[in-house]
Amino acid sequence: MAGLGQALLESGPDTMPYLQGRNEQAMVHAAVGYARQNNRLAAQAVTTSIGPGATNLVTGAALATVNRLPVLLLPGDTFATRPADPVLQQLEVAYAGDISVNDALRPVSRYFDRVARPEALIPAALQAMRVLADPAETGAVTLALPQDVQAEAFDWPEEFFADRVWHVRRPAPRPPRWPPPRGPSAPPAGR
Repeated sequence: MAGLGQALLESGPDTMPYLQGRNEQAMVHAAVGYARQNNRLAAQAVTTSIGPGATNLVTGAALATVNRLPVLLLPGDTFATRPADPVLQQLEVAYAGDISVNDALRPVSRYFDRVARPEALIPAALQAMRVLADPAETGAVTLALPQDVQAEAFDWPEEFFADRVWHVRRPAPRPPRWPPPRGPSAPPAGR
């Protein structure tokens, strides 16, 4: 996650606070607790490297999805251009070059996307925010970020960084029907 780490360092701690975790499983469970304590109106992002770190997210991601708690997962992924294999603790699938350990997060995520080009992050991030802000659809959201894509320079459009308001749908309950309707099957009032 060197690319993301550099961006956090350059933006400063006031823009986006960073908490360094020591265990990915604990980090995702802390993010689940954070979302729960904030009534699903705030979320934390959890980052990992490719390999065992990413597999440690699976249980917490399932917990977030089942309980409709917004959690953003940003696991590093194998190189999109595949120049180096293996990298670090990358878990490999010998028979399929398009599968990584992050695919284990697909069934436990409400939204999953592998960002293969920097410009693909724009629609993926907007879709991720839509899911995170919808109380009926929210849960773990995974954006797998290949290591080489993280390091690519890209001329980001300013409108992507514009302030947005994501409205959380909270439909009001229907008003009660009072007095209850009376008909042939309704018991007389007062009994």
